Amino acid sequence: MFFRKDLSDESIIKLVYSRDRLVRYSQFILGMFLLAAAFNVLILPMKITYGVSGIGVILNTMYGFDPSTVIFIGSSILLVLSYFLLGKEKTSNTAVGSMLYPIFIKLTAGLPLLLGINTNNMLLNNDPLLMTLYGALISGFGLGLIFKSGFTTGGTDILNQIVAKYFKMSIGSSMFFTDGLIILAGSFIFGWTKLMYSLISLYIISIMADKVILGISQSKVFYIITDHETAVKKFILEHLSHGVTVLEASGGFTGNRQKVIMCIIPTKEYFLAKEGIYSIDPKAFFVVADAYEVSGGA
Repeated sequence: MFFRKDLSDESIIKLVYSRDRLVRYSQFILGMFLLAAAFNVLILPMKITYGVSGIGVILNTMYGFDPSTVIFIGSSILLVLSYFLLGKEKTSNTAVGSMLYPIFIKLTAGLPLLLGINTNNMLLNNDPLLMTLYGALISGFGLGLIFKSGFTTGGTDILNQIVAKYFKMSIGSSMFFTDGLIILAGSFIFGWTKLMYSLISLYIISIMADKVILGISQSKVFYIITDHETAVKKFILEHLSHGVTVLEASGGFTGNRQKVIMCIIPTKEYFLAKEGIYSIDPKAFFVVADAYEVSGGA
């Protein structure tokens, strides 16, 4: 493996997507299956509404429309809007997932019957909140696999980008606006309890997807500013047996030059590291963040 400084940005992107294709496509297919299966077995019966699939749930309940058809039409409209409003490149990155997701929903529509599951009896005999959690966990896991393979499911992700670009909003604010409207519409139709379930589901899905993409943090990264630099470095190097890097910095307001000690500490040693630093310098300032991947170095 070597570094090619003459590669263009487009060549780098192509190189990234050409690696481990079998693994990526397998993750993508599995993720799509889990996401669609969770929708048919748990999300649809529980009347959980968010994203384009939420519109499918609403129209299926009110008028008996096929959810996969509703999602396919909605995704197609959003792809056309994306092409004209966001450009060809961004549209191509979401086209595959947008088209395959409703197809997988159609293919897994008979899954409850195949498994011998009566969704109505299942919901009556089990805690609805528990069923919501199951649906969110499976959906989040599937969505994480899709994102990790370099694909997306399109849908309201496209709408969020359009709203953010043309209404000068952040992606977070646009997500709150678009998904919020769909969840709110569902609560008027299905009741306010479903609003709570939809919000819980959306939150868990986002957390679960992040965990699948990034994994569980096994280490913490410390950024330490202290007047006792030598003592803190000695404690980390000799007692904890971990390396340190000293960064040159300056105060944004005062402009004073100062040094920042950076080190990676295993999560299980977090308490010892934190209390040790405070014991050396009770006035030490430090920031601790999750380190999901540590690689390179000597």
